[in-house]
Amino acid sequence: MSGDPAGAPPGSGRGDLDGFADRLRELVPQVVGAVVRRCGDFAAAEDAVQDALLAATQDWPQRGRPDNPGGWLFHVACRRLADQQDAERARRRREAAAAVPADAAAATPPPDDESGFAAVEDDTLVLLFMCCHPALGPASAVALTLRAVGGLTTAEIAGAFLVPEATLAQRISRAKRAIREAGATFALPDAAERERRLGALLHVLYLMFNEGYVSRAGAHLLRVELSAEAMRLTRLLHRLVPDHAETIGLLALLLLTDARRAARTGSGGELIPLHEQDRRLWDRASIAEGKALISAAWSRGQAGSYQVQAAIAALHDEAPSMDETDWPQILALYVWLERLSDNPLVALNRSIATAMVHGPAAGLEALAALEHDARLSSQQYRLDAARAHLHELAGERELALRHFRAAAAGTANLAERNYLTLKAARLAQG
Repeated sequence: MSGDPAGAPPGSGRGDLDGFADRLRELVPQVVGAVVRRCGDFAAAEDAVQDALLAATQDWPQRGRPDNPGGWLFHVACRRLADQQDAERARRRREAAAAVPADAAAATPPPDDESGFAAVEDDTLVLLFMCCHPALGPASAVALTLRAVGGLTTAEIAGAFLVPEATLAQRISRAKRAIREAGATFALPDAAERERRLGALLHVLYLMFNEGYVSRAGAHLLRVELSAEAMRLTRLLHRLVPDHAETIGLLALLLLTDARRAARTGSGGELIPLHEQDRRLWDRASIAEGKALISAAWSRGQAGSYQVQAAIAALHDEAPSMDETDWPQILALYVWLERLSDNPLVALNRSIATAMVHGPAAGLEALAALEHDARLSSQQYRLDAARAHLHELAGERELALRHFRAAAAGTANLAERNYLTLKAARLAQG
């Protein structure tokens, strides 16, 4: 997370603050669940809990953290709902409109206690499935998941995705409206519906991690708060559905990929490509855990796309160097992955693996097949960067220079642009 939504009393240690922030993020969906059960309205409950989080940032630094932070948030959120209902009743009386809903009084919390809150971990799973409802698109699902389940504020999410806060607020509002109009209730879908939605849920977590690991735009290559939150939620999902092979595969993939994070940037935030990374900086504990998970996933039958991607990541992580990487096995896995996922970026990566096995000319020939794929229109710089790399390997300096410049002009991420520009400059100097 980019900030501490809970705040902290003066003099708190950094480690204590970080640990408490983690605990608070775990509590957020449980508090939302408790408030939804009380009022029956997901959208209103989620807004009220966000208000409670903001109140905590103002109250707790001065007064200290409450003994029962979940109960405190629940109590304040319910108070917010009661205030809103009072205002609505007053408006209706003024307008002599319809009668007050019969269940409004039942939604009012106890005046001075927190007895209505119970930390129910399964509420997090309910919210995850709700935020990945089929009525939502991926962008809306990611934003709503980060807010309702991850506990990030609208401002934090907008900053992470580099969009205006008002734009992000509208996206979340539309998502909640779509869920309401779809008639979703606060309950786990039945087994068949859970299985249908798990794919969408995993995709949301995958997108969330990727946005944090390679930010689409801005000055920084990494947005650690996003990738860390995706990993936390994936780990939680794995704990709640431990036998789902693709959930195991996704968690393994995220661990094996994130293990290289410390070596991906230099002291100034500059990008360091895989072949130049100091592999001593890779997180061996995460690699070991990821490899153990993917081994367990393989034993569960037919492998899915996340498991295959995790296997590729494991081969990279266990290689002592770029030259000692098992490229033939990686190429075979990319061919397999293409059969599972009709994704042009998979084909692009397969082209790189082809070059590492059969030479740059073979890789360039494979890339040529992607030249007119409209799905790469927003990722053209990746195609240019791959071409530049392979032309450089082939000793074709002028072609490499041209494509490095084109790739630099096409990316909105400053760290990537600087790296590609520097590559072009070095080639131009001969």
